[in-house]
Amino acid sequence: MISLIFLLVGVAGQVPFLGPCPEIETMDRLDVNRYMGKWYEAERYFAVFEFGGKCVTADYVPSKDGSISIINQQTSALTGIRSTIEGKANMNGRSDDPKLTITFPQLPLNLQSPYWILDTDYDTYSVIWSCNKLGIFSLRNAWILTRSKKPALSSMEKAYSILDRNSISRAYFIRTDQKNCPGKK
Repeated sequence: MISLIFLLVGVAGQVPFLGPCPEIETMDRLDVNRYMGKWYEAERYFAVFEFGGKCVTADYVPSKDGSISIINQQTSALTGIRSTIEGKANMNGRSDDPKLTITFPQLPLNLQSPYWILDTDYDTYSVIWSCNKLGIFSLRNAWILTRSKKPALSSMEKAYSILDRNSISRAYFIRTDQKNCPGKK
């Protein structure tokens, strides 16, 4: 069981916790159209798949089948090489449900993971949460996304208040380096 947890942590990159996933409050309704577009990763829980990554972005694009295409990009701080991984988010119920399920078919284990949008104002910040229960453990991940590479302090404070309201520890967050990023080519 323990080796399976370490395998999943390595593949999924989530932080392991003893105990079940906590009760988390999401926003009531998600306006998917307003959420589309480019987001910059401001902070995240440690994730193996993002190790050494900087200039991390997520582009959300509506798909014809009603799902959301997610294109994540990052630049390796070690090599300078830009990498991309594409995922797919599906609504779990109604079309404005902020509780999505995400998959990344390119990963060795194509697992479905919760991808809950806890809150967003659509223009400056978004707080994302994911938690998978695995026996007596839970694997957790969280992100703060912003529309700007250099978010205003007020935007970050709003995101932090959502984390605090849900008792999500900020101790595991790592600030994402968004300096000296490659421009569009």
